[in-house]
Amino acid sequence: MAKLLFGLLLVLAVAGTTAAEGCGGDREDMIRECKEYESFPAEPKIPPSPACCAVWQKADIPCLCKRVTKETEKVWCMEKVLYVAKHCKRPFQPGYQCGSKSN
Repeated sequence: MAKLLFGLLLVLAVAGTTAAEGCGGDREDMIRECKEYESFPAEPKIPPSPACCAVWQKADIPCLCKRVTKETEKVWCMEKVLYVAKHCKRPFQPGYQCGSKSN
């Protein structure tokens, strides 16, 4: 019984952390649907799938951009992120900052 209770508390704690992030679901969707189009190497740039673009259309991009760190940028090619955003018809506005990359 104690193990079951501990497991339930652990699940609730993880769910609470994701909810507290505000865009945790968007982050998971982006990883699942867009990683192959947005990760290194910088070339070639491949047009993203409709599923990836659907994630871009609904995602809280400002929230996601606030969470981009130097470590994140070792996996996600920000040049490709800008490419995918534009291709999915949700480009960054001029001067917008996402991680180390600004448009």
